[in-house]
Amino acid sequence: MQAIQTIEAHTAGEPLRIITGGYPDVPGATILERRAYARDHLDHLRRMLMLEPRGHADMYGALLTPPASADGDVGVLFLHNEGYSTMCGHGIIAMTKVGLEEGLFEADPSNVRIDTPAGRVVASAELDGDRVTRVSFVNVASFVDQDVVVDVDGLGQVACTVAYGGAYYAYVDAQALGLELDVAHTRELVDRGMAIKRAVAAACALRHPDGDDDLNFLYGTIFVAPQPGAHSRNVCVFADGEVDRSPTGTGVSGRAAIHHARGELGAEWVTIESILGTSFDVRVAAEVEVGGRPAILPEVRGEAFVTGRAEYWVDPEDPVGGGFLLR
Repeated sequence: MQAIQTIEAHTAGEPLRIITGGYPDVPGATILERRAYARDHLDHLRRMLMLEPRGHADMYGALLTPPASADGDVGVLFLHNEGYSTMCGHGIIAMTKVGLEEGLFEADPSNVRIDTPAGRVVASAELDGDRVTRVSFVNVASFVDQDVVVDVDGLGQVACTVAYGGAYYAYVDAQALGLELDVAHTRELVDRGMAIKRAVAAACALRHPDGDDDLNFLYGTIFVAPQPGAHSRNVCVFADGEVDRSPTGTGVSGRAAIHHARGELGAEWVTIESILGTSFDVRVAAEVEVGGRPAILPEVRGEAFVTGRAEYWVDPEDPVGGGFLLR
């Protein structure tokens, strides 16, 4: 039985299972090509590591790869309960911390060049000796895509803003729907979030103006509400009903694009909370264009923590060893 080794971490409460050994090589000239190969040929390993009995419905993972660009330091594929995402902010923060502290790749801590399926992301680590205390990253270009009103079972007409921050999300005013963004209402948020995701995905044709066709899908729903002591609170429901414990790095990137387009956010940092009350800071690092439309480069910062190490394998006689999901 071949074993797969991991380092376990979390960013603002959101887990990251970082694969450090035992995984087959993933071929491809680009990270998107590697993502497609992993999806088509290695998905049994994603299921084994993300789903029960080794994972759970809200597990998240990262597979580090060689960079796909001449000047890159490291590449990464992100895994979850449904498949493979195109970018992940909490993952960038945790993999930068673990990668630098454990020597998983060599890089200038102030300029870690990461090749993701969505494009180049540059992270910067704050250090206390050899320990990484906080990580910030400049994300891929983020922008507002469209405003849409959709009919949702049980909710009626719901107004959404669709924005891109490394993945597409439908942003929804939670107060307008009478939703509470706290742990006690998690089940309701999942049900409502998935219903909205399905409705928006059916109503909106998404096409990245300067990217690969594999980016053209709605990743999730993000509920937004005011939050005392912070700018606001995010609760992201993504993939197959996962709930992000963090404020969602790609999600706050899309939020930054929305607020910048409204003239509400510039270079100043604002703090956005998660369902747990943990937080990320975000600001506009630069104004850019994507396919002729206004966009920004958001900068996000947060903290990650290592929780352990593990080794996983599948007993060939185990009837459920390949992974299953029971909610």
